[in-house]
Formats: sequence, structure tokens, C-alpha cells
Amino acid sequence: MKCQVNRWWAELPPAAGAAVMATAIISIGLHLTGYEVLSRIGLVLAVALWLLLAGDFAARFLANRTRWSGEADTPPALTAVAATTVLGTRLAALGATGTAAALLALAAALWPVLMIAVVRHWQRAMPGAAFLVCVATQGLGVLAATLSLAGRGDWLARAALAALVLGLVLYGDALVRFDPREVRDGAGDQWIGGGALAISALTASKLTLSPLWTGAAHTALRTLTLVLLGLNLAACAVLLAAEAYRPRPGYDIRRWSTVFPVGMTAVAALSASAATGVAGLHTLGEVVLWIALALWLLVLAGFLRGRRQPPCRSSQLGRRTGAG
Repeated sequence: MKCQVNRWWAELPPAAGAAVMATAIISIGLHLTGYEVLSRIGLVLAVALWLLLAGDFAARFLANRTRWSGEADTPPALTAVAATTVLGTRLAALGATGTAAALLALAAALWPVLMIAVVRHWQRAMPGAAFLVCVATQGLGVLAATLSLAGRGDWLARAALAALVLGLVLYGDALVRFDPREVRDGAGDQWIGGGALAISALTASKLTLSPLWTGAAHTALRTLTLVLLGLNLAACAVLLAAEAYRPRPGYDIRRWSTVFPVGMTAVAALSASAATGVAGLHTLGEVVLWIALALWLLVLAGFLRGRRQPPCRSSQLGRRTGAG
């Protein structure tokens, strides 16, 4: 039993933050489509997971600084920022804007610390987790824009616009460094490349809805929303074709990084529909949302099956957590 506790607490990899991201974004999608009971169940799960991972993050920082530093310079560490912003966005939709603002402040404080550590160890031929530099940055933009729309200040919309631009620059840098062989061979996190475009489209759609931008600026943001969503859908089509060509069954913690981009694509389509007036995007978003929920259940089932394996198989755990 002690070893099982260690596997749940002391050995959680940074990539586990994608489980919070996936659960929270599906909760947002369910809220946008009117399934409030299911949405709140998802929110409770996301909060519980976030608290567990936040406690683990703090415990490592205080008690095992060497390990914390070793993990903080890898792209999956940025799930701490992304998960916090996605959860904050859901809480803002619930009306808890004070709590959401506090989460934005926390994420903004973590962002430079983790981003600098990751970029300092930037490499070539990187896995899909490299795109988390964009996802984490756009997460700040989405939450800032959401809070601005909720009346917390126009300056947040301007900050969101800055995050949108910076996130797109970081996406370009990550794309240059991404190993294209990961599309064929990746264990799940290759989908973050599509998810980064989806969350960029979501930021742009939130800014399009803001009354702060009018005239040419509004038209530019609306166009950017549709372009980014189109690129996102194209990327997902390529990734789906690669999965069909070379199936990768079996649970891997990086599969949570597959669920999140699919859920984010659904939410981006739903938000883009509201921002641009393209009604068909709402239908697309609903269909993709149910696919994301099905994927969430499949990955959860794989995770639970793994918990029934004999405890303390550290060699297998090490292989899974070693890749971002």
C-alpha cells in the first residue's frame, strides 16, 4: 500500500497536469452546450486533480529541490500554468471571478519561472510537448480575456492580446523544433500541436467578443479566429490520419495530452461560433465535444486498469514519465 501511495503522490510526473487540462476543458464545453450537471461533475474532478498536483508541486519544491529543478526545465512542467488557467476559465464562467483572478495571478507568476527554465534547455527534434510554450501563454490570454468580458477591466483584454501575439510567436518557434516523426510515432502528446492552435483560436474569439475592439481591429480578430480554427482542424485531420495509419493502443500518460486538444478544439469551435456568427461551428463543436468526452473515458479506463497492476513497478513508470 505504501508503494501505491508513492505512485500516486511522490512520483506524479509533470505531464499529469494534462489530465486537469483535459477534464477542465471538457467541463467548459459541457457548460457551453447546456449540460450543466455533467459540467459541474467535471469541474469537481478538475479541482480535485488540480489540488493534488498543486500539493505535489509544492512538496517537491520544498523537499526535493533537485528533482523539482530537473523537471521544471522540461516542457511538460508548463502544464502547471496551462491547467491553472483552464480551471480558472471554468470558474469564471461559474461566476467565481475573484477565484479566477487569483488563479490568473498564480499562473502569471509561474509562467516566467517555468518558461525561462524550459527555453534555456530548448533543443531540436522535440516531442509534441514543445508546443506547451504556446498553450501556457495562450492560457493566460484566454483567462485574461474571459475576466475582461466579465467586467474585471479593459487592461486584461490588452494583456490577452499581448499573450495571443506572443503565443503565436512561440508556436512558430516550437514548430521549427518539433520532430515531424512524432506525428507517426508519438505516444499522445503530438496532439498538443493541434491543441495549441485551438487555444490560440479561443483567445482570438474571446478578444473578438470584447467591445474594446471595433472596426478594422474587430474584423482582423474575427478573421484570425477563423484562420486559426481552420489550421487547428487541418492539424487534427493529419494527426487522426496518422493514428489510423499507425495505431498506438494502450494507456500512456501522454494520452491526456490527446484528450485536451480534442476538447479544446470543441470549445474553440463553440466560442468561435458565438464570436463570428458562423452557426455551423456550434454544431461542429458539439460533435467534437462528445468525441472528446468519449476519449476522456477511454483514457481514464486505461489509467484505472494500470492502477490494478502490481505496485512498485518503477521501471515501467520511469519509461512513461521520462518522455514529455
